[in-house]
Amino acid sequence: MQITTVGLDLAKHVFQVHGVDASGDVVLRKTLRRSQVVPFFSKLPPCLVGIEACGTSHHWARVLTQLGHEVRLMPPAYVKPYVKRGKNDAADAEAICEAVTRPTMRFVAIKSAEQQAALSLHRSRNLLVKQRTQLVNMLRGLLAEFGIDIPEGLERALGLAHRIASKDTTPDVPPTAVQILELLSAQALDTHLRVQTIDRAILALQRSDEMARRLATIPGIGPVASTAFAASVANPAQFRSGREFAAWLGLTPSQNSSGGKDRLGRITKMGDRYLRKLLVLGATSMIRRAKHKPEATDPRILALLARKPTRVASVALANKMARVIWALMNRGEVYQARHAPLGAA
Repeated sequence: MQITTVGLDLAKHVFQVHGVDASGDVVLRKTLRRSQVVPFFSKLPPCLVGIEACGTSHHWARVLTQLGHEVRLMPPAYVKPYVKRGKNDAADAEAICEAVTRPTMRFVAIKSAEQQAALSLHRSRNLLVKQRTQLVNMLRGLLAEFGIDIPEGLERALGLAHRIASKDTTPDVPPTAVQILELLSAQALDTHLRVQTIDRAILALQRSDEMARRLATIPGIGPVASTAFAASVANPAQFRSGREFAAWLGLTPSQNSSGGKDRLGRITKMGDRYLRKLLVLGATSMIRRAKHKPEATDPRILALLARKPTRVASVALANKMARVIWALMNRGEVYQARHAPLGAA
């Protein structure tokens, strides 16, 4: 019988394949080594291949697509309910094969190599920013133990780190502590320089990417957020509306409704945590600006702040920014400050 659907469970060295025919009968259960995957699928007639959206999944999706197969990526959380019993590679591959044929299944758009390269900048920057924060906090904590207080602000902490590393300033601490402070200061400065290098690369990427340039016209969206969304959202048309896009980012209320009574809770916080963080940070910066310069702020933001607490308003504004991003990505437009919806009365 001809194989029509294949479930492929990815791994580092051992891959599990589960294939069925047009009637749903199992015709293939096979374990492949990494070097056997491409030769096996190159000999297989074109079919539907289901893969969980996990590490290396976009790479294998591109490889199998070039071999003529139709590849669909699925979130692992949506595949898990189809695992009947037990946890092993064969059961996972069977569940993937079953899930990929469901008419209501939601799929993940396959990213290009260029998009993944752009995202590598963001992943690396996020890691380095965390490391820089850890080093600065370590400096603050060590100096505080000796009664030395560093004023608030990253620039002030890095300025002191520069003076310590260059030995322009020697804190009044024991020699052993001085040695550690010099080591931490040099590491913090080096990490800061690496972050700046990535920031320049992101800025150059934004200038060269048409989608990122259009997204940067939205208030609260800078080079980091615009390039992150341009690289993360491979196909905005997969979302039916801006609200569905905001729900994908975890910015809509969770529901616990029953008996015709709606009960809405906090936001779900599902989806890409990094993208959601960028939106909330952008919204927070807009709210801070609104408090300092209300005359130059959109009246709708001021009205929102008058009704809601600051943190609730920042999340609500982030939700609105997500819907604006979806609209611009779908329509190929730039942000219009006083845009009125077509259905507005």
